Amino acid sequence: MTSQRQQNSTSEAAPVGFHDHDHVSCVETGLAMAEAKCSAEGLRLTPVRHKVLEMLLQEHRALGAYAILDRLRDEGFGSQPPVAYRALDFLVENGFVHKIERLNAFVACAHPGATHSPVFMICRGCDAVAEASSAVDSGALGDAARAVGFEIERTVVEAEGLCSDCTEKA
Repeated sequence: MTSQRQQNSTSEAAPVGFHDHDHVSCVETGLAMAEAKCSAEGLRLTPVRHKVLEMLLQEHRALGAYAILDRLRDEGFGSQPPVAYRALDFLVENGFVHKIERLNAFVACAHPGATHSPVFMICRGCDAVAEASSAVDSGALGDAARAVGFEIERTVVEAEGLCSDCTEKA
């Protein structure tokens, strides 16, 4: 997982989220990369932002803002929605977290530091979310955009189904 987290080749990055891995290292690496980026770019990773990122890194599944807010309250960080939303806005804006539009929830980026267009596979059985990378400038979408002179700035690709564990249980 660590090598995947550090990988900058977005077209070859394997999906992260449905397989066994060293989870402690995964969380530590994600937090260390966020701290390093914030330090290098003069960004402030406040205790609330750090805690929200840590929560999402520990999960490998999407969490809604109110679930995050409940956990923050339990940790003593406050109970007003802006507490969670401000932290999430910062984390999304700086590429540490992605918003899963279909679920109106958030997941830690599995490829921090890499410029990529994420593709999400969402398990409807266990709510796990795997992230893979996609090159939006290639394939049918890229071809269609080029044909009309359109420059793609952002895509959201989300697939819903069953992960291998849930498929085996079914």
